[in-house]
Amino acid sequence: MLEIIGLLDKYSMNNQLDRTDFLILKELQKDAKLTTKELAAKVNLSPTPVFERQKRLEREGYIKKYVAVVDPIKLGNGITVLCNVRLKFHSREFSRQFTSVISEIDEVVECYNTSGDYDYQMKIHVSSMQHYQELVLDRLGDLDCVGSLHSIFVIGEVKNIK
Repeated sequence: MLEIIGLLDKYSMNNQLDRTDFLILKELQKDAKLTTKELAAKVNLSPTPVFERQKRLEREGYIKKYVAVVDPIKLGNGITVLCNVRLKFHSREFSRQFTSVISEIDEVVECYNTSGDYDYQMKIHVSSMQHYQELVLDRLGDLDCVGSLHSIFVIGEVKNIK
């Protein structure tokens, strides 16, 4: 979880958020289904100001959206792979081709354009090693823009704020 309260002193000097705003954000990160009344109790305010603050945080873009986090194991996709991708060349065309295809692959749940040795890092959920092999050979391996892939298989999850 974003250590919101620890950021308060640094962040509040240049921003419009106060400690209560940070507490609201922290509580909503833990459970976005909290009612206004429940959230108000957790941050020690009455419901009306909490409702107004939450709407302001949404309006100003501090809260991007509310989502349901689905358990990949319950869906039969218990293997998590971090796949680093190096493009053949750095070009807009290759980047567009890669991101266009990746955005359509359901198993890819996160994808980041990165600096360093690799151009992209993806988080992928699959049901088996064979499933991953088929994904690599049939979908990723067919992309002309991909120079190389480096796969890391997750043994266990230590922390996940989602």
